[in-house]
Amino acid sequence: MAVAIIAAVVVTYQGSSGFWAAQGFADLVTLNVNFFSYFTIESNLLATAVLLIGAGLAVARRLPDPSWFAVLRACATTYMAITGIVYNLLLRGLPVTGGGDAQPWTNEVLHVIAPAFLVLDWLLAPGRRRLEWNRVFVVLAFPITWVVYTLVRGPLVYDQVKAVQSWYPYPFLNPALQQNGYLGVAFWVLVISVAFAAVASLVVWVTRLGGGHSGRADAAASESRIEPGNTDASASVSPHRE
Repeated sequence: MAVAIIAAVVVTYQGSSGFWAAQGFADLVTLNVNFFSYFTIESNLLATAVLLIGAGLAVARRLPDPSWFAVLRACATTYMAITGIVYNLLLRGLPVTGGGDAQPWTNEVLHVIAPAFLVLDWLLAPGRRRLEWNRVFVVLAFPITWVVYTLVRGPLVYDQVKAVQSWYPYPFLNPALQQNGYLGVAFWVLVISVAFAAVASLVVWVTRLGGGHSGRADAAASESRIEPGNTDASASVSPHRE
């Protein structure tokens, strides 16, 4: 799946960069920053990293997942789920990259197949660690930062593709395309923020259904295997490890 995502991103980038070259655009730095400012691209790149790290942990038989990886995996799952939901409800059929004609299969990989895979991986793959509810706020930190970055940067960037003095990755964040300007943008930001919070909460909730590993629970279980008064811990601790 990681290889498929990388291929889709590379082919999409090639389509955009080829379009930029054909049009003779001068400011390639801004165009490249724009390309990698799409939440779709960023969430898929994070998913790729998570999948590759997860593959390494699986080969090394590292179960349950390390705590840091469990949180990173929860972030990737949430972001990819939202990417799939928003694209298929609001953006399907619209250009969602830096110009040029994207090949249809790349859109399907980045917005349908990969999001579905990440969700199924979260639900079915072994090693999922139990997460505390406060991890929801960790998951939400990046989307909040991304929205602030996008809205602050948008009016400052000249869109070479459309020849207008503003650039927004998605139409629902562009006040010029909303009937009520920034009020309309605020509405969509609120709706999508609620969706992010709901999906992040579901992602954490799944880990608390009883099948997840807990670092504190593992430690407590190990302590409970040591009988009081027995100084030979190695004799009293069960050799079985979860």
